[in-house]
Amino acid sequence: MDGPEGLRAPVLECVDVGKRFGAVQALDGLTMSLGAGATGLLGANGAGKSTLLRTALGLTRPDRGSVRILGLDTVRERSEVRRRVGFMPEHPCLPNDMSAQDVCVSLARMRGLGRRDAVRRTSEVLFAVGLEEERRRPVGSYSLGMQQRTKLAQALVHGPDVVLLDEPTSGLDPAGREEMLAIVRRLSTELGIRVVASSHVLDDIERTCDEVVVLRSGTLAAQRPVLVGHDPSGPAELRVSGDVGSFAAALEPRVAPFGVSLAPTATGDIGLSSSPDAALDAVRDLAADLGVGVERLAPAARGLEDVVVDAMAGGTR
Repeated sequence: MDGPEGLRAPVLECVDVGKRFGAVQALDGLTMSLGAGATGLLGANGAGKSTLLRTALGLTRPDRGSVRILGLDTVRERSEVRRRVGFMPEHPCLPNDMSAQDVCVSLARMRGLGRRDAVRRTSEVLFAVGLEEERRRPVGSYSLGMQQRTKLAQALVHGPDVVLLDEPTSGLDPAGREEMLAIVRRLSTELGIRVVASSHVLDDIERTCDEVVVLRSGTLAAQRPVLVGHDPSGPAELRVSGDVGSFAAALEPRVAPFGVSLAPTATGDIGLSSSPDAALDAVRDLAADLGVGVERLAPAARGLEDVVVDAMAGGTR
C-alpha cells in the first residue's frame, strides 16, 4: 500500500457502515469518502464521532458495511492499519509512573521500530510537541496540557501516514489550546501527515482543517471544504428597523455611485450587490440621518457556521 495505489486511496472511506451498541445505533448506514489533508469531524454528543474513529482503527468491528483507511480494510488488515495510523484518544490513558520518553519508546517498539529508531523518533516527536525539556519526568506530574502533548507524541512516534485525533484540545486552557492547534495544523501543512480530528469546537476545525464533516445520529449530515473568511467587499444583507422599503429607496442613490445595486432578499431584508467601505459608510450615515437602527449587516454568503448548525439541526447538506 506504500506504492501509487496506496497514495491515491482516500484517507478514510465508509460504505453503508452500521454499528449498534445495545439499543443505541451509533452508526447508521454511514457512507462517505475523505480525501483532504486535514478533515474535521463535528457533531453533537452521540453523533457517532468516537465510534467512527474506533472503527477506523479496527478497535470496533462494524455490524455491516466496510471501512477502509488509506485503502486498508480495517477488519482484515488491522496490523497494517496500526503501522500506518496514529491515534490520540480523548480520555486520560497514560501510565502515571512512566515518563513521556519511556511511553513513546515503548509504544514505538510495540509498533515495530527497533530500539535505536524508537529512541531517535521519540526525541524528534517530543521536541516537536514542546516536551524535550520535560521528557524524563513522570507523566503523573504533568499538567493537563503536557499530558495532551504526550498523547499526541505517542500517536506520531512510529511515523504514521495519518493520525486520528479525538478532541485534541479537550480541557486545555487558552494558551495550551493555541499551542495544540498550531501543532495540529503543522502536521498536514508542513509534515505531510494527514489528519482526521474530532472536535466539539467549530473554531478548532476552521483553524486546523481543510474539510469538515458533520455527523448526525450516525449518518453523514454535511461535508464541505473549510473556507477561511469572507470577501470583505462581497455581497451583503442589511436589516434595519422601521420601514425597509423607505430606507432602501433613500439608500439607493447614495450607494449607486460606488457601483452597488439593491434588491430585496428572501427574508425581506435589503441585499447589497457588493459592500465596499464607501457603501457601508453610506448605510451608517443614512441610518444616523433617519434615526433608524441597523439590526444586521453581514456577508450574504452562508458561512461554515450556518452549514454546520443547519446540518446538526437536520437541515439539508
